[in-house]
Amino acid sequence: MVRRAEVVRMCVGCRQRASATELLRVVAVSNSDTTGFRLTPDPARQLPGRGAHVHPDPVCLTQALRRRAFGRALRLTSGVDTTPVEEFVANAR
Repeated sequence: MVRRAEVVRMCVGCRQRASATELLRVVAVSNSDTTGFRLTPDPARQLPGRGAHVHPDPVCLTQALRRRAFGRALRLTSGVDTTPVEEFVANAR
């Protein structure tokens, strides 16, 4: 039987490599009312589009927001609403 290699991704907050199952995938969804984007948590890894990964930990999320890492990882140039991801991480604890 062939074993598949473990998928490894980098956390945009702490910049450490971890298994994709340990990280939360985040995608950008266009806001219908404004020209910006809304970050949406994707724990099932099913949403289409480019994704960024972060540990579901408030410390990593704070680092990512402070460094503006989501905009770079998702290749966004306009404003980003991070409220859904912040609420998801707060409720995950």
